[in-house]
Amino acid sequence: MKIILSTRNPSKALQIKTIFQDTPIEILTLDEASIEGEAVEDGKTLEENAFKKADYALEKSDKSSWVMADDTGIFIKALNGEPGVISARWAGETATTEEITEYCLERLEGKYDRSAIFRTVVVLISPDREQYLFTGEIAGKILETPRCEPQPKMPYSPLFMPDGTNKVWAEMTIEEENKISHRGIAFRKVVEFFKN
Repeated sequence: MKIILSTRNPSKALQIKTIFQDTPIEILTLDEASIEGEAVEDGKTLEENAFKKADYALEKSDKSSWVMADDTGIFIKALNGEPGVISARWAGETATTEEITEYCLERLEGKYDRSAIFRTVVVLISPDREQYLFTGEIAGKILETPRCEPQPKMPYSPLFMPDGTNKVWAEMTIEEENKISHRGIAFRKVVEFFKN
């Protein structure tokens, strides 16, 4: 069985494929499914954006495959929940991963409370257009300086330390991260859905 994953993000694709590696399900990215272009992520919520991405993949595919997409945001308490749904574009549409990392630190300068929540929403659509929703979230804090280089296209990965750990995302192996991460929680629910 194949599922088209509506993403071109290499870090995200690797994490998700690892979660599905012991299942009979093959995950194909947009590139691997020969789908050009990307959905416009102009939704007001993570759910809306995840649906837009999944629906885009369905429309551009042969419509015989399942499709899925996730949208993820970081919600920072001291900034009233910013950046949330615009986490990937917080520092501007053309900002690099490193520029977003730096912008996050600038916005938090002088803030005592550095707590934040990472949330992922996954939308799964069947070939006959049935829709399913899965979520995952984890609390943690944002450090005052990056611990290491960020993962590709993951600007918060050198800054965010999940509660109960002493590592930021970018210091963890994929297995360590998937075990506790917001994305790992949400996509394991997808695996369970297919098992049942």
